[in-house]
Amino acid sequence: MLDSLTAALATTFPVVARLVDPRFFRYAADAYVRAQPPAGPCLFEYGATLADFLASFEPCRHLVYLPDVARLEWAMNAALHAPDVPPLTAAGAAALGPDALAARALALHPSVTLLRSRWPVDRIWRANQSDGDGAADLDAGAVALQVWRRGDDVVFRALSPAADALRVALARTRRLGPALDAARAAEPAADLGALLREALDEACVAAC
Repeated sequence: MLDSLTAALATTFPVVARLVDPRFFRYAADAYVRAQPPAGPCLFEYGATLADFLASFEPCRHLVYLPDVARLEWAMNAALHAPDVPPLTAAGAAALGPDALAARALALHPSVTLLRSRWPVDRIWRANQSDGDGAADLDAGAVALQVWRRGDDVVFRALSPAADALRVALARTRRLGPALDAARAAEPAADLGALLREALDEACVAAC
């Protein structure tokens, strides 16, 4: 059972495994499984707390970016297995009209995770793919990411402050007005119409 759980974790967190090397990953995974065994039978549901575990796991505390890389990979796993809910499209929003759209309860698509990190975890992840060289500038700065499933693919991208604020507020309030207000507060010069079209085109918004 321990071997199958370790293999499942390595499948979900391949970049984490590469960053610490496979032998150390097996050691850390063994400690994690013993401390926090799975609560259910589905292996793809196991690992939600690995990032927090790594943050407090003394042998890798010096790898300060590692927990956020794990959070990114868990968000990608969650996106892959999220419910298949039809997104609100630009055509659907136009058919509702401005007043009905403003009154409609909206939410982020179930596959969406918003992740903020003080580290450039998107660059770290990409640098540690099979075609990457493993090199990423840790001084590149903080990043706000949107992770989601688009069609059959799990993708992520960096968000501007306004785009991030819009999505955070939409998730919190489920109303378009407060979400646009939050985007304007984050970036007063932002084009709110363009931000809304962008979110709809990315299929990351759903009507409740």
